[in-house]
Amino acid sequence: MRNLLLLLALFVINQASIAQEFELSPFFKIGTSDESISALSEEIKTQLQANDFKIVGEYAPESNNNLHVICFTRNDLQNLCLQSTDRGALASVLKVGLVKKGQQTAISMLNPEYMFCAYLSNYETDKNTYTKITADVKSALGNFGSEFTAFGGEIKAASLKKYHYKIMMPYFKDPVELCEFESFEAGVEKIRNNLNTGKENTKLIYEQVFKNEKIAVFGVGLLDQENGEKHFLPIIGEDHIAAMPYEIILQDKEVTMLHGKYRFALYWPELTMGTFMKIMSTPGDVEDFMEALTK
Repeated sequence: MRNLLLLLALFVINQASIAQEFELSPFFKIGTSDESISALSEEIKTQLQANDFKIVGEYAPESNNNLHVICFTRNDLQNLCLQSTDRGALASVLKVGLVKKGQQTAISMLNPEYMFCAYLSNYETDKNTYTKITADVKSALGNFGSEFTAFGGEIKAASLKKYHYKIMMPYFKDPVELCEFESFEAGVEKIRNNLNTGKENTKLIYEQVFKNEKIAVFGVGLLDQENGEKHFLPIIGEDHIAAMPYEIILQDKEVTMLHGKYRFALYWPELTMGTFMKIMSTPGDVEDFMEALTK
């Protein structure tokens, strides 16, 4: 009997180890279409809404009509993410990316499991529920292609939980602290007003305000011609467009953002150091844009 229990224990440990070795990619390629981006985006939104997802925003990164991102969420996803108190609400918005190349438009999506694993403290305990959300997104988008081919690099799940690009680079737990307001309400008003006026060539793409929890997430388009998306996306790769827009999060009185050296590396994990150096100033530029929204 003792030997049987020992074998069972070893089996459980081995299976857990195998699970930790599982690799995730940041994106899925769904398929391609010869429809216009405007027509395709409307069809995608309709299918997402038919599966109880809510469209919270959309935009053309770089102000480029050949690029489009659709941002969406769902109540069960929001509730789950709010349980992860360390900026978990950042994972409550999913994204589809459209990139027009010649006569074809490539359709991709951010891999929810990749983001959940990287951001959320409750991902393992609620993994089945998160996996169902991913399956529901794929089902909703099944009319637009059946590929769902992973791309953008591969990272082991165990490494993704504590991801950083290189030694001495920031982790998820090392956010940039932008400002502390007198109150949550004052913070929401200030950030919202600055975004609505387009301060520093920014654009409000979406906002999620959870009043009871005193948490607000703002998706921010960085449309500055010199230092915004038009500068860095062509360098690091527009195929990863479903990683945009960049977010800031207000929790109670404090507003923070994920460090650029973490967030860009997370969604472009195959970047060589040489390419990363070409956008060396971008993390600081993004911080400047976001900090201006708090003033």
